Amino acid sequence: MPVPKSDTAASRTLLRDQVTNSIRAAIIDGTLEPGERLHDESLIEWLGVSRTPIREALASLANEGLIEMAANRYTRVALPHPDEVLDALRTLGVLVGGIVRLTVPVMTKKQVDTTAKRLNGEIERLQAGGTARIVLTVGGAYDSWLQLCPNPILVETARKVISGLAYKLRVETIGDLIPVEHLLEYYPVFRDAVTAGDPIAAELAIETIHMLDRRTPTGA
Repeated sequence: MPVPKSDTAASRTLLRDQVTNSIRAAIIDGTLEPGERLHDESLIEWLGVSRTPIREALASLANEGLIEMAANRYTRVALPHPDEVLDALRTLGVLVGGIVRLTVPVMTKKQVDTTAKRLNGEIERLQAGGTARIVLTVGGAYDSWLQLCPNPILVETARKVISGLAYKLRVETIGDLIPVEHLLEYYPVFRDAVTAGDPIAAELAIETIHMLDRRTPTGA
């Protein structure tokens, strides 16, 4: 017997994904602020969909770490906590370092030139008074590498967590953890490794940017 054909489930999944993407984008760009309460009725009015895809989207974003939910109490945009920043930063370093290592060897000259130009722009922003909170963002430092990565399984896996991890960096004290001087020292190292087509040096540079110190401890 042939499997019945129906696009109902696919349509429902697509709608949920659209809602998820819309709410995620609003959190990342600051339209929805940290700690802001989210009410189904307001989201339904804003997005023009039913309650079901709203609830599915919120549950998915909670798994990403962008939403906090407490049954019968609240659903709100997550509040980044200073004590989570270092762990989130180092996790990003490991994840993005692997992505960079796989991506650099297969980049075209155009992609290398575009990436170098973007990194030069980020260096200029740092020189003009920017901080880690400005340059280490989903839309800049991370999403661009996801778009270039040749490993679809890694990209799919990374997309499930990278927004929530980068969101945890949005604390005022991040400048104390990642001084601008540190970024100004290693961003050029990272850029030069990418330009030279050296995946190992690029991976090590991105890990160093994310405070992953590979030096052997004294006495080890």
